[in-house]
Amino acid sequence: MSEQITESQSTGEHDDAIASSAQQENSDSSSDTAQAGNGKGQGDKAYERAEFQDLAPEPGSLSSVEPNLDVILDIPVTLSMEVGRTEVPIQDLLQLNRGSVVELDRIAGEPMDVMINGTLIAHGEVVVVNEKFGIRLTDVISPAERVKKLR
Repeated sequence: MSEQITESQSTGEHDDAIASSAQQENSDSSSDTAQAGNGKGQGDKAYERAEFQDLAPEPGSLSSVEPNLDVILDIPVTLSMEVGRTEVPIQDLLQLNRGSVVELDRIAGEPMDVMINGTLIAHGEVVVVNEKFGIRLTDVISPAERVKKLR
């Protein structure tokens, strides 16, 4: 459906004419679709229940195979040992220089935290192995406890 516009019509009248024409075309096509789709007039709607397949895995599919952990064994992680922590105001931090001592929240001789990618996994003590520092694990946190701390 096309419209001819004379010069005397303003832009507002033109927009109104186009909007009215578009509404009429949409109304006609939706009525035709409703009648063709279910054989009923506009306002009467027919619904049919959707049916779904069973979600049980098929034999031999990937979901029925046990996960292969070999895929992740080569992924590197960062293991660190935390000696202690403290909060320092920026003013005090700017005054630090060689020989300054910062007091930490941990008592001397207390086991240190062993972290993997920032997650506490164990407690341990510092040892020297072939002139390098090492960690002797004194307590390993169970996976159940680690999961509890995540929540």
